[in-house]
Amino acid sequence: MEAADLIAGLDDQQRLAAETLLGPVCLLAGAGTGKTRAITHRIAYGVASGVYAPGRVMALTFTSRAAAELRGRLRGLGAGGVSARTFHAAALSQLSFFWPQTMGGTMPRLLDSKAKLLAHAAESLRLRLDTASLRDLSAEIEWRKVSRLTYEEYAAALPRRSLPQSVSPEQALDLHRAYEDLKDQRRQLDFEDVLLATAGMLELEPRVAQQVREQYRFFVVDEYQDVSPLQQDLLDLWLGDRNDLCVVGDASQTIYSFAGASAEYLLGFGTRYENATVLRLEQNYRSATPIVETANELMRGRPGALHLHPATAAPGPRPRVVDHHTDSSEARAVAESIAEEIRQGAAPESIAVLFRVNVQAALLERALEDVGVSTRLHGSTRFFDLREVKQALMMLKGAAVSIVGEPLFKSVSDVLRSLGWTQEPPEQRGAVREKWESLNALMSLAEAAGPETTLRAFVEELFARQAGQHEPTMSAVTLATLHSAKGLEWRSVYIVGLSEGLMPISYAQTFEAVDEERRLLYVGITRAREHLQLSWSHAGQGRGGSDRRPSRFLEELRIRTRDAVGSPSR
Repeated sequence: MEAADLIAGLDDQQRLAAETLLGPVCLLAGAGTGKTRAITHRIAYGVASGVYAPGRVMALTFTSRAAAELRGRLRGLGAGGVSARTFHAAALSQLSFFWPQTMGGTMPRLLDSKAKLLAHAAESLRLRLDTASLRDLSAEIEWRKVSRLTYEEYAAALPRRSLPQSVSPEQALDLHRAYEDLKDQRRQLDFEDVLLATAGMLELEPRVAQQVREQYRFFVVDEYQDVSPLQQDLLDLWLGDRNDLCVVGDASQTIYSFAGASAEYLLGFGTRYENATVLRLEQNYRSATPIVETANELMRGRPGALHLHPATAAPGPRPRVVDHHTDSSEARAVAESIAEEIRQGAAPESIAVLFRVNVQAALLERALEDVGVSTRLHGSTRFFDLREVKQALMMLKGAAVSIVGEPLFKSVSDVLRSLGWTQEPPEQRGAVREKWESLNALMSLAEAAGPETTLRAFVEELFARQAGQHEPTMSAVTLATLHSAKGLEWRSVYIVGLSEGLMPISYAQTFEAVDEERRLLYVGITRAREHLQLSWSHAGQGRGGSDRRPSRFLEELRIRTRDAVGSPSR
């Protein structure tokens, strides 16, 4: 692809970003403004124009899924030689390579999970902790380490931290020490240690730092509002005294402060680098005008908030605010509305229901099942980790060895039929239907393959998808927490449970914590392309349900947007 072709379809601000290839560049990119398109075209343009050598570019992000998407897009733009990784993956690769040279011997084993080791550490202190407490305390260890706090600094921060009721601040600190001691005794590293050890290696070994800096000259960081102090320190060490760094982010989508993320690095970028180019991407290409207006109203006046402009004048229906008597009636009403959308031709996979906490999923799942709508809980077992999918992949791999010249559809359907797939979906719901949906997703991939695709090539594609976590689209409505919905989008979005205590969550007591809840709702709103419904219920389940009030954010939207948001109804 010619260099000029790579920027021909970009808008003015995206094109300016793509053409600014050297020095510090900051893209303040709002939701739906095409930030991934902008940075991938920028990298590809730099490669095609000869400014970048592909092997000297490092694109960094925060999740394996996002890294896989970057790699796929760059490959499609002719820049497949560019390294696109998470911070952890990049650090682990360097640590594994240099460990024998700097430390001698093999690298310590990585911990799969902190919880089991933390439980052993708790036992040594005669503490009995349940699973939930272990999970919360594991998160505390992660926060301390990515914030680069010493034990003394963490002890000073403890009065402001939220700990399990059964654990005192002194016990929490003792537990941190016991965990680290036990981990060292067993010669193990956790994920944060990978970043800490890599940073330490670069700081203490000039030869290693020089070799890494000779390898990578140009850095791009996506979702920069999510960077932690530890990740920023590591990025600084990778850069050395150079400043060829492009960062992309949106302060309004900072929703991981509890895990150490800080938007200060994004908002302070122009101050830190005197010659920085700071650009704003505010043309929203995703959502209908009323949804964009609602998102803008929610974030009006917040620090670092961008003002989105609809790229087209598509009016779309007004977002609705609806109240219900109970959580159950809310779930039933949402399910019936979704079922009606599907009857009118909407694809189930184009619809999502978003909520604040995982426990809200059960009622919604049951209500949708009652009206005959299949669901997929986002963030649960990954598609390629499902038992039936793994079994199908192994059988297809075996069949590819012996079957030659047969139409792909027949080969794949024969294998899947042996596992229980049928052309028509089963009438029963639950696990049987979920298994069929999984197998049918594989069948859909086979149907979408080109007429010349062989079974061997198809199987290779499936394993490439598995490695890149590129899951096929399943014909099911998505259920997801607001946190896990970040980076995704749907035609129709229903956000439920918007009452005080759930949004903002009850333990968000400080101004900063409530502001994070506001940003979380903003993320949910901006996932919708055409239809958006916001709802809440007056009471929970049964006699124990207490009277609730609508979220303060809903109250703001009703006052500010009046015509943009529908009136509540029962």
